[in-house]
Amino acid sequence: MTKRTWDLILLGGASGVGKSLAAARLANAEDAFVVEFDDVVAAVQELTTPDQHPGLHHFGDGTAVEGLTPERVLELQIATAEALEPALIGVVRNRLTVPVPAVVEGDYLTPAACARAVALGRAAGRDVRAVFLHEGDAGRITANYAAREPGDGVQADRAEVSARYSHWLAAGARRHALPVVDCRPWATLADRMDRALGATGGQTSV
Repeated sequence: MTKRTWDLILLGGASGVGKSLAAARLANAEDAFVVEFDDVVAAVQELTTPDQHPGLHHFGDGTAVEGLTPERVLELQIATAEALEPALIGVVRNRLTVPVPAVVEGDYLTPAACARAVALGRAAGRDVRAVFLHEGDAGRITANYAAREPGDGVQADRAEVSARYSHWLAAGARRHALPVVDCRPWATLADRMDRALGATGGQTSV
């Protein structure tokens, strides 16, 4: 990667596509640190109840998706992500007050919230960038889950939802002129992410 000019990178993408590895690579290369948005999600869920904020608790008991169609699970996942948009903006506002670079990564970063965050950074004179990793093949995501979580068996249904969610995120990112980077081939992902993050203005897909 070329010399860093950014202050904050928002790295979005569906579960199982390789965001954590990509975020670690970015952070290590630029002496930044990683903010896992899942930690923020857990915190806000702990602070609320399903009655107080139902949009944050669709998957709270770990069994809520049993018997639901992939289409319905996807709807609930999108609803959860949209309910969490104010939390992401809060994280970004806080990061804009300090001079330490960071990479925020997570499943629940929506294109709409990321576009707003980029604009907030611009207004504050800070360089906030966003990029979305995309993997639309459920079979590939199933294989990723098997490698990452070998004790959980074949997670084909979960991977199907993740692939559909990845398509939703990619389409939204393009509407907001945010770069979308295909996860494969993995060997060239780092270079392609560098190019996408270096793009100034307009939509990028690599």
